Amino acid sequence: MTQRVSDRPGMLGALIAVQSLCAAFFLWDVVDDLGPNGLRGLTNLHIAVETLAALALISAIVFEARYLMRLLRRKAHLEDQVSIASGAFHDIMLAHFDRWGLTPAENDVALFAIKGLSIADTARLRGSAEGTVKAQLNAVYRKAGVSGRGALLGLLIDDLMQGPLTTHASTQSQGRLR
Repeated sequence: MTQRVSDRPGMLGALIAVQSLCAAFFLWDVVDDLGPNGLRGLTNLHIAVETLAALALISAIVFEARYLMRLLRRKAHLEDQVSIASGAFHDIMLAHFDRWGLTPAENDVALFAIKGLSIADTARLRGSAEGTVKAQLNAVYRKAGVSGRGALLGLLIDDLMQGPLTTHASTQSQGRLR
């Protein structure tokens, strides 16, 4: 999997630093060209264009730096949200496992099934026979009242999606009443 440059903020920061060095060089060159004539040197078309290019580069650097900071804040926020959702999903799974009365072995098998592991992989990881894992998985499905892995995962995801939406919807309706 290849990463885009935008996925690596260090690379973008380095690019902004290089652009800043270039802008400093261009500004130094403009000041050097203006030297003896002062601001009257801007009447020279070459110096005027060079000054505008340097100012445009500086504006672009400021824009890029602000945009990068905004993206980094957004990325941190989204990572926090994913962490919260992951924790909520884990909590929902454990609550369902307790409600269904799963044994510790059935908990493990259900967790491996939700993660997408095959029966053979689950048996290998647990040090059990495939037949044992199949029996435990069927017990999980029976206790959960579902017909298979997809339905089990759907049940858990449905609960995850309904939790925050219900809270958000009630908050919105309360806000409208005020």
